[in-house]
Amino acid sequence: MTLLALLGFELLRPVDLAWLLVVPAVAVLGVRGLRLSDAEARAMVAPSRLERFFGGLVPGATRLRLGLAVAGLALLALAVTGPVRGFTLREVERKGLDLIVALDASKSMLVPDLGRTRLEEAKRQVKALFPRLQGDRVALISFSGEARRIAPLTRDHTTLGWFLDGVDPGDHALGGTDLAAALQEALDLFDGRSGSHEAIVLITDGEDHGGRGLELAEEASRRGIAVHVLGVGTELGGKIPRPDGGWVVGPDGAEVVSRLVPDTLEAIARVSGGRYRGTEGSVLALERLYEESIGTMEGRTYDRGLERIPHDRFQWPLVLGLVCLITSLALRAHRPLLTEEPA
Repeated sequence: MTLLALLGFELLRPVDLAWLLVVPAVAVLGVRGLRLSDAEARAMVAPSRLERFFGGLVPGATRLRLGLAVAGLALLALAVTGPVRGFTLREVERKGLDLIVALDASKSMLVPDLGRTRLEEAKRQVKALFPRLQGDRVALISFSGEARRIAPLTRDHTTLGWFLDGVDPGDHALGGTDLAAALQEALDLFDGRSGSHEAIVLITDGEDHGGRGLELAEEASRRGIAVHVLGVGTELGGKIPRPDGGWVVGPDGAEVVSRLVPDTLEAIARVSGGRYRGTEGSVLALERLYEESIGTMEGRTYDRGLERIPHDRFQWPLVLGLVCLITSLALRAHRPLLTEEPA
């Protein structure tokens, strides 16, 4: 590493220097193999007849072949580490969006009508989206009959994933589903500037017990903020499980069946200029929603500067390594065999 630094080289993947540990092992095995081969030859044939039977060894050729092979492997291992030398400075501008994910954590989200619970499916969809959010800030809101801020706007999607795992209906004292409360909390999280780089992603099964979801969607529209909606669940629906076993029952004593209500959600998306998608029959619904609508938005510039672009030099050790290996294979270690006794 010190020698490379003195020569002006840097390594993009220094951890891959571990491959160089293979080279001494190959060298030791090669030397041992040469010694065993020489010993076996001398055990089979009298020393005076070695030249006739084995064609006569070219002095040092066998060791040279081994040395070239070992050097070739070492150079190939060095090429894997990504050596670079010199660089170019390039102006860069990084842009990103501000997204608020409002996740329904009401008891109806525990209905397992998607092969898993609606809440588990919602979390899976959000996590699958994270790799696409390069430079985007994301905040997380959990809501039922009330809304709670779980995480502020952040580009630390790994930490956000931990917070997402912890969202649970038991954290909300007030039951039901109030879409207006979720949208109001989301609007309050934005900084009040233009909504051209801001969007809300509402993830819910569509039951709006508060009844003011459309009103807040219109407020978002006036601020230029689109509300995109992911409907989680099926229209056939399912029973809501109770923590202590059994199913939730209504005032009439009948078991409650919760169904996805897309009409309200489609209206909220339409009024605010957003788009609606359902998870039923689509494993990538949220990713498609992002590609079709959110990802096409103009992001806000959050960083300007110069980016250092290194010049790859892995070709140098790669070519030299291949030359060494090919030369090693082509080099003759023996002269041609004698076919007759000399006259």
